[in-house]
Amino acid sequence: MVTLFVIMDPPGIVPIYLALTGTMDKRERNRAALQATLLSLGVISLFALLGQQIISYLHIDLAALQGAGGLLLLLVALQLLTGKADDPNEAATSNIALVPLGTPLLAGPGAIVAVILFVQQAPSSGDYLWIALAIVVIHFLIYLVMRFSGLLVKILRRGGIEVLTRIAGVLLAAIAVQLIADAVMSYVELFESSAGASAW
Repeated sequence: MVTLFVIMDPPGIVPIYLALTGTMDKRERNRAALQATLLSLGVISLFALLGQQIISYLHIDLAALQGAGGLLLLLVALQLLTGKADDPNEAATSNIALVPLGTPLLAGPGAIVAVILFVQQAPSSGDYLWIALAIVVIHFLIYLVMRFSGLLVKILRRGGIEVLTRIAGVLLAAIAVQLIADAVMSYVELFESSAGASAW
């Protein structure tokens, strides 16, 4: 549970959540928090149950999943940095509660990979129950953090939200680059290990 908490980082989602929902009223922000949490819970639960089968069926590596998530986050970060996320015409084209908030921010590659590994390494059915409980508790905490982060909106006001949006864009870009770099390094290590094996 601690590992999943660190990966999903409920406090860390606050600045990005506020940046994405800063132009919404209180009711819309609360609805976005609920939708994002439920989507993340559904995605994480799905990969906990069928993650290995899905990856095997599609013939993809976990590193590819990380790279794809990183690219998607990088696009969102660029929108935040350029101010396009504040454009109502841009916001109307998609539901930010689902993408990028629900996935890949909450139900991101790191959380998905961690849950798949937890399930693979669980020695008994009792451990499956603990994993399920951890997933539910973490998402409950995430919802509470987002639900009551609206208090910051009253303090920061419009100008503060705009500054926070740019900061969140930088942080999100850094997370995206890290995901892509990890994916590239995974492939480099795989290539080196296969090259070493063929040399023998």
